[in-house]
Amino acid sequence: MKVMEENALKAANFLKGIASQHRLVILCQLVGGEKSVTQLIEATSLPQTSMSQHLSKLKEENIVTFRRDHRTLYYSIKNEAILKIMDVLYHEFC
Repeated sequence: MKVMEENALKAANFLKGIASQHRLVILCQLVGGEKSVTQLIEATSLPQTSMSQHLSKLKEENIVTFRRDHRTLYYSIKNEAILKIMDVLYHEFC
């Protein structure tokens, strides 16, 4: 039962992490693969400060990961399970 409770907590944190229309739009962009912050801003029309806040929340909830190439940050969906969930959401709502 303890494992189920831990998994339920992980699922709840994931759902909290995506419980924003802006974060869902960002994740819909990332379903297709890695994108730079600039590409995400252009695709979503979010101001840079808002984008930073949303990406920070997604990182905090272990939903996305990033890599740095010189001054550019590239974001992607962190693992296969999250990608599968987002793939379903993408096909239904994006």
